[in-house]
Amino acid sequence: MSAPVILLLAMMLDAAFGEPRWLWSRVPHPAVLMGRAVALLDRKLNTKNGGIIAGGAALAILIGGAWFIGWALAHLGGIAQIVIVAILLAQRSLVQHVAAVADGLRISLGDGRRAVAMIVSRDTAQMDQSAVARSAIESAAENLSDGVIAPIFWFLLGGLPGLIVYKAVNTADSMIGYRTPRYERFGKTTARMDDVMNFVPARLTCLLIALPAGVIGMLDEIRKDAAQHRSPNAGWPEAAMARAIGVALAGPRAYDGKMQQFPWVGGAGARTIGAGEIEASIRKLWQAWGMMLGLTILLASLG
Repeated sequence: MSAPVILLLAMMLDAAFGEPRWLWSRVPHPAVLMGRAVALLDRKLNTKNGGIIAGGAALAILIGGAWFIGWALAHLGGIAQIVIVAILLAQRSLVQHVAAVADGLRISLGDGRRAVAMIVSRDTAQMDQSAVARSAIESAAENLSDGVIAPIFWFLLGGLPGLIVYKAVNTADSMIGYRTPRYERFGKTTARMDDVMNFVPARLTCLLIALPAGVIGMLDEIRKDAAQHRSPNAGWPEAAMARAIGVALAGPRAYDGKMQQFPWVGGAGARTIGAGEIEASIRKLWQAWGMMLGLTILLASLG
């Protein structure tokens, strides 16, 4: 069974069933296991004498282990690979988490804040309705890249080993890739590796959002907005999503009790938004997924 055929079936399986709670309430999700591995490396190698070299060693161990596990699992056969790839994709679960914010906002602002707090790291306690909606839409765009398109890209490029290496690096970046006293040096190599591995997928995600939305002619504006983002990659899908649904994203937000001023993305778009705009972003998630599914069908037919 070719990689595109495996991917095609895995994408449909993930879209249909998502994350079955009955299973992950009984056994740890692979992402949880990856997180435990990162935490162990952090405890063992990130000591007072640690730094960039120790962080590089941790990353090398993580990548080597992930590659070996992927290589071993790939020998289980096509059916097993379909299930594993479906588990490591996150289209349906992403849609469900973002939709929960829209549903929450329709009940009350407090419910919307609680729902968005499940998917963003910024302070949510003082958010107004528009800030809640922006946060959900930004998360939708960024996680479409990180949780769906990038895993697909790396599976097509490197098979199951490539996919698992990507997921391990991305998990590590979410845990140790921060500019804090503890991780400024130790997590730097991991953060840069995550940037490299997301470079192409982020821009591919941008195109997958922009094309069906009819805003591909705004690529120059999208590029300029993306260049202002603190991440070299996240700005691309966010800027495309902003123009696809006609809203302004980013802007001021609070982290750890401190308000920070970030440039607006798609600043000419609407700034007073709510549940309706979140639902519009969900439609764009499915359109982008459909575009990727079409490309996968094409690859499968060529194969």
